[in-house]
Amino acid sequence: MMSRMDEMFAALRAQGRCALIPYIMGGYPESLPTPDIMHALVAAGANAIELGFPFSDPAADGPVIQRAGRDAVARGVNLQQVLAHMRAFRDKDATTPVVLMGYANPIERYEHAGGDFAKDAAAAGVDAVLIVDYPPDECEAFSARLKAAGLQQIFLLAPTSTEERMEQVAQLAGGFVYYISLKGVTGSDGLDVSEVQQMLARIRQRISLPLAVGFGIRDAATARAIAKNAGADAVVLGTRLIDAMEQNPQRPMDAAVEFLREVRAALDS
Repeated sequence: MMSRMDEMFAALRAQGRCALIPYIMGGYPESLPTPDIMHALVAAGANAIELGFPFSDPAADGPVIQRAGRDAVARGVNLQQVLAHMRAFRDKDATTPVVLMGYANPIERYEHAGGDFAKDAAAAGVDAVLIVDYPPDECEAFSARLKAAGLQQIFLLAPTSTEERMEQVAQLAGGFVYYISLKGVTGSDGLDVSEVQQMLARIRQRISLPLAVGFGIRDAATARAIAKNAGADAVVLGTRLIDAMEQNPQRPMDAAVEFLREVRAALDS
């Protein structure tokens, strides 16, 4: 039986389309229920959702996502609440794949308090998990627990990734592989589409999973270039989406939807 993620990529591949995966921070903004944001983004053209759970020290995130995470943490949003958001989303949407994204510390705290992260995430309707600071050479036991619960594990590759790291990822990854398009944190500048194209070709020599590109995609034109010229199977947008909500506090949902629709239109043009 194919996973929701595998079915989504297979359907888009048959249509010759690129997947659009927006990232949102669970519990942000305070004025909007997270499940409502997720449903709105799906209606605006998202094929999957990357749902972040907040952490006080997010090393890979740029200032925009850091602010969103700090805001959520300050209001007491935690992993338990984000899993509750996930369950509420699944009450109305049984088909859209969701990647739960974050850092190891909240998971370890969750389990120290008696939770079973893999089992509970799967029960909430999560499809895949991306934990930034669980590299493939240090998380075989964690990967086995995810797999036993029916969850896929997403791994990051970067411009500096070696062939050895790619092969390690190939052994454990499921769903897709997330390529960080440039050196730096989320939202950084300096994206070179030709370099991304060359690196995706290298990765495909060792990994057969779909390849998603993120971290440096700033607008609809960049997303289209990554899809059409670099050949990505998916684009991931986080910083610009959250920034749109942050800059429009009176209508954050409208701002997010408007931005995502522009990207979807560019990808399909």
